[in-house]
Amino acid sequence: MVEELVTAGAALASAGAVYLMAAARVVKQYERGVVFRLGRLRPQERGPGFTLIVPFVDRLHKVNLQIVTLPVPAQEGITRDNVTVRVDAVVYFKVVDAADALVEVEDYRFAVSQMAQTSLRSIIGKSDLDDLLSNREKLNQGLELMIDSPAVGWGVHVDRVEIKDVSLPETMKRSMARQAEADRERRARIINADAELQASKKLAEAAQQMEDTPSALQLRLLQTVVAVAAEKNSTLVLPFPVELLRFLERAQQPVPTAAPETPRAARPTVEAVEAMEAVQAVTEAVREAVPESVREQLRAVPPRVEPDSEESNSSHE
Repeated sequence: MVEELVTAGAALASAGAVYLMAAARVVKQYERGVVFRLGRLRPQERGPGFTLIVPFVDRLHKVNLQIVTLPVPAQEGITRDNVTVRVDAVVYFKVVDAADALVEVEDYRFAVSQMAQTSLRSIIGKSDLDDLLSNREKLNQGLELMIDSPAVGWGVHVDRVEIKDVSLPETMKRSMARQAEADRERRARIINADAELQASKKLAEAAQQMEDTPSALQLRLLQTVVAVAAEKNSTLVLPFPVELLRFLERAQQPVPTAAPETPRAARPTVEAVEAMEAVQAVTEAVREAVPESVREQLRAVPPRVEPDSEESNSSHE
């Protein structure tokens, strides 16, 4: 009798151990357990830790609640300004309702992937090339909203969406490079023109100042001579006034012999005669200093015509 009781107890313990092993489940911290009893969803989710189910009656499905990184394959499309591009992205999402993720959709990962691809192609068709290259933050927000709207019913929350890369054709890259080069050249020319304008204003102010004080021009000429002489050059070139050369050329022309007799009251005085002789001496000295080639060039320049004083006086009368 005792042996039978011991045998029955051992069999019962073995059956209990087998049952416990079949019913025991362990749910990790980042998982949630969804139980189906005879195909019907149990409302209570199993939290992390040790839990028991009814063997051969209950089915426990573990759902990962961690954030999933899902790369979106590169999608080729035509932008709104008729440019063919290839764009790839990455989606970050997580499950917020384990029961809906199992019941509402067959495979929530595949569903999110397909939704991301179609949304990405739609964003490419609605955007310009400049927006894809420079305004990605706004496109990321729009893409996230498009994916998250249907995913809410699946118990999935889209955390963020990022556009990784935008691939352009080689011809478009060369065109953009030429455009950028032309734009930089345009800005360089504008800057040079603005610098020339400012320099001309300053030169005009300097010329006005030198016109008011003629000695300033002479001082500037002397400064230029000093600067050139500091280089220890063997040849020194100085600017020569063209008006003075024209004056010398006119002074070289012969005076007519038959001149009317000057009235006694209008004859020059001794001081005027001495001044004229001094001017003639200076003129001769300067004429000798001027090379023959320069005088030939001056003869080719037409002299400036000045109105006759007597004719102007008669016209005024």
